[in-house]
Amino acid sequence: MRTRTFTCLTIGLIGLLSAAPVHGAGEMKVGVGKVVITPKQDMWLAGYASRTRPSEGKLHDLYAKALALEDETGARTVLVTSDLIGVPAALVNDTANRAREKFQLPRERLMVTVSHTHTGPVLQDRLQHMYGLNETQTRLLEAYSKTLPDLFLQAIASALNDLQPCRVEWGVGRAGFAVNRRQYTPGGVINGANPIGPVDHDVPVMKISRADGSIKAVVHGYACHNTTLNLQKFSGDYAGFSQVYLEAKLPGATALFVCGCGGDANPLPRGTVEHAQKYGTELAEAVLAAARQPLTDLKGPIRAAFKEVSLALSPPPPRAEVEKQLQDSNVYVQRRAQLLLKTLHEKGALPTTYPYPVQAWQFADGMQMIALGGEVVVDYSLRLKYELGRERTWVIAYANDVCAYMPSLRVLREGGYEGAESMIYYGHHGPWAPAIEENIIGAVHELARPAKK
Repeated sequence: MRTRTFTCLTIGLIGLLSAAPVHGAGEMKVGVGKVVITPKQDMWLAGYASRTRPSEGKLHDLYAKALALEDETGARTVLVTSDLIGVPAALVNDTANRAREKFQLPRERLMVTVSHTHTGPVLQDRLQHMYGLNETQTRLLEAYSKTLPDLFLQAIASALNDLQPCRVEWGVGRAGFAVNRRQYTPGGVINGANPIGPVDHDVPVMKISRADGSIKAVVHGYACHNTTLNLQKFSGDYAGFSQVYLEAKLPGATALFVCGCGGDANPLPRGTVEHAQKYGTELAEAVLAAARQPLTDLKGPIRAAFKEVSLALSPPPPRAEVEKQLQDSNVYVQRRAQLLLKTLHEKGALPTTYPYPVQAWQFADGMQMIALGGEVVVDYSLRLKYELGRERTWVIAYANDVCAYMPSLRVLREGGYEGAESMIYYGHHGPWAPAIEENIIGAVHELARPAKK
């Protein structure tokens, strides 16, 4: 797999605006776009393999939202957020290629993220095989998935057409409902509750204000699974309720959510709509509290970088072992074996590496947004904020490709769902190789820049 690295000191999209920049040093223009992506008909809901029927309406709409930033050089960068379980690399690459053609937006200037809601539609991705869907449902998810690049591009276009001078600031709040879910038992690690396990309760906030002082947008994040709900209605879970609450409290503002390194954290207790509303409100109030405090101004120009890291998997099993798995008592092992045999038939061998996306944006003051693909466990966020500086680092997960759980070396060695078992559902033949954490952290340090002295 060829590794590609893109580094640029100014943001692209020159084709849409080739005129000389008109704003002063460090000043920013910001635009937002918002598009409904709720399926037009009921579909199978993603996230839980145990579901037995399609969705039955919605609690609220699902959205794709875009935030476009233009610095004083006239260069632009775009964040896309969405109320979805995940996005595969193929879908993101299609969106990025079309954004480059339509808007001249370089790949490193586009970040596509999901909230990882478990009450969104199943997509055409690495998880689709785990649901055992019939032909009708498979056609629905394939047709829906094909609409997403167009919807993302609509949101991007709206944001680019909405640019106006704004003040961009950032700060950090706190919310306490995320609980580490890796519970240690004599029989091993289970998915439960570990009240003394590591968590990241930071609520990073980007506040965008118009020239008249009114709030145009708030981007906020939290490192916790969107798994409060397990019902049959479309919703954005707690993150969806947080955005609804913020937009009601801030008329004329658009709220965007990005999920942090919450691969091993759940909102607890959970299970009811009231829980989701409670956590959404708690998160939104943390955003509002942070926004009322003195914040750090973010200035341009913005530096961006993107890289695909070749991550090694554990050695693949022989064909005979895969064939034996077809008779396993676990239906999900059977379904994975079918996928692996299909790969062996078509390609002659199982993959030993995976191209993993890492992205970094840095503002002139040194604040950095680090975007990692997959379901990243909290160790990465805590480590990167320690090594790069908590006061200047925002770590985003579920970005540009949701390909698997991304365990730290600790979690990989401990095993359990995030360390090994989840690879069955994602269709990988086995766990990641032990070098995974150092490879990812090394790529971040390659793309990121140290704090100014």
